[in-house]
Amino acid sequence: MKKKNKKLKIGGVIFLALFIGAAYLFIGYYGKIFSVNTSVSKTDPYVYVHTGATLESLTDQLIEQEILIDKKSFLWVADQKSFNIPKPGKYKLQDGMNNNELINLLRSGSQEPVQLTFNTIRTAEDLAGKVGKQLEADSIELLQMLKSKELAAKYGFNTKTFMTLFIPNTYEVYWNTSAEDFVKRMAREYKAFWTDTRKSKAQALNLSQSEISILASIVQAEQSEHRDERPKVAGLYINRIKKKMKLQSDPTLIYATGDFTIKRVLNKHIEMDSPYNTYKYAGLPPGPINLPEISSIDAVLNYDKHDYIYMCAKADFSGYHNFARSFFQHNAYAKAYRNELNKRKIMK
Repeated sequence: MKKKNKKLKIGGVIFLALFIGAAYLFIGYYGKIFSVNTSVSKTDPYVYVHTGATLESLTDQLIEQEILIDKKSFLWVADQKSFNIPKPGKYKLQDGMNNNELINLLRSGSQEPVQLTFNTIRTAEDLAGKVGKQLEADSIELLQMLKSKELAAKYGFNTKTFMTLFIPNTYEVYWNTSAEDFVKRMAREYKAFWTDTRKSKAQALNLSQSEISILASIVQAEQSEHRDERPKVAGLYINRIKKKMKLQSDPTLIYATGDFTIKRVLNKHIEMDSPYNTYKYAGLPPGPINLPEISSIDAVLNYDKHDYIYMCAKADFSGYHNFARSFFQHNAYAKAYRNELNKRKIMK
């Protein structure tokens, strides 16, 4: 009887030891999987996973950003869940996430979209740089694409007019959008923008869609402050085109020089030889001098009908213009403006 009791005691001890050990292991595993293992800033709760990232590089990134608390437990859970290739993108993290939640998010591809905005763009370099700062897409690769003769031709443009494909706005895209996919997206947006109504208005002016955008870029450069005056400015240039007059637009000269700090156009600028010199060459320049906003394009398509052919910035520096029908009247406005430039010591 005593031997039997002794065996029962020993068995009980062993069972208890096994139970405690199993419980310890369970708690340990449970803790690794479900205990809090992230510390996320409320002001910047995002992690950007680059294309081609590995589990190792991602883990190092999470440690460097001070998001991951315990590296070992994260890697252990990742191994248990066979997680080794994270999906690229911009992910919004929640403070206090456990390893299981974090891994599920990073393997799901459920990323946050980016509100991609670009405006006040003059050159291909400007566009590539601004997009490259907001997306994973490489700005150098994008710039090469923007200057590609073959790619421009694929979408029905040449290298000078290709920039008119890109209409300034805010677009919802994913952060890991490639340069190639960005161009494809802009092509879809361009096609959607040019409705039958807009196309018919362009045809009525005997201008192509690219030519409308080129003219809109001039209108926008001439009137960058007050959108309400753009249809009137557009009407003036359309009058000059119809009369086969040179456009004589100062912003085209500034674009030709590449010096966008110029405040006063001088004779040396007017005399320079460039296809963008609308004082020297008749018609529209070969490409846009900026990326015109939708309001500028629509200002051309819905231009004010009047008989003005001259304009000059008002001497009060309000940003508005004086419009004239005769060169004599225009000269009076121009003289007043030059006098004000001299008074303010704006010489170049």
